Amino acid sequence: MKLWPYVESFAIEAANVAAAELRKWHSMDVRIHLFYDQARKFFGNTEATVHSIPMEIEPLGTVQGHGIPTVRQQSIFVENRVGQLMRLTQILGTVDTRILAVSVVHSVDCAICRMILDDPDKAYDALRDARFTVSEVELLVVSLPHGKRALLHTWAALLGGEVNIHYTYPLLVHPRGAAALAVFPDNIDLAVTVLREHNFELLDQEDLRDFRGE
Repeated sequence: MKLWPYVESFAIEAANVAAAELRKWHSMDVRIHLFYDQARKFFGNTEATVHSIPMEIEPLGTVQGHGIPTVRQQSIFVENRVGQLMRLTQILGTVDTRILAVSVVHSVDCAICRMILDDPDKAYDALRDARFTVSEVELLVVSLPHGKRALLHTWAALLGGEVNIHYTYPLLVHPRGAAALAVFPDNIDLAVTVLREHNFELLDQEDLRDFRGE
C-alpha cells in the first residue's frame, strides 16, 4: 500500500540530505540510486527524482550564469525535539541572516526544515559549524500577480506547459511589494520558459539579497 505523498517526499529529500553528508568522506560524485531503488520498493512506484550531489566542500552555487533565475534552498535535518526551530533561528540570528521562507516536513522521529535565506553562504557555514546536516537545491521564486486568482493563473501556466511541481510554499516577505512563491519543479529550465512566456516575474538570489534592507 502506498503511503501519503508527503511521506514519500520526506524519504526522497532525506536521501538527498544523506548524499550531502557523504560529501565529507568521498571525493567522487555520489549517486544514491540504490537508496532510491529501495525507497521505490518501500513506498511504491514514484516519479520523484533523487538528486545526485557533486562532492564539493563549498555550498551549492546558482546557475544564474546560464540565464536561469534561481534561489538556493537549504534543507536542514533536525531531530524532533522541543526547541529545535528556535535553536535554528537563533543560530541564523548570530550571523545576521534573515529567514525569508520556511517549510517543515514532519515525521515521527525527525523533520526536514526547508529554508530560503537572504545570505545562504553564511547560513550554510553557521549551520554546519553547529553540526547540522544541510543539503542545498536550487528552485524558483515566482512573484505572484495581483488579484484573487494569482495562484490559479500560476498553476494553469505550469500545467499548460506540462511542468510538474514536487513541492511549493510561500515566502514570508513580499519582495517588490508582491506575494511570492517558492516552487520546486521537475524541470527548472522548462518551468522558467513557461512562466516567462506567461509574463511571470522570477526572482533570483540577488533580488532576495537586495530585499534585506527593505
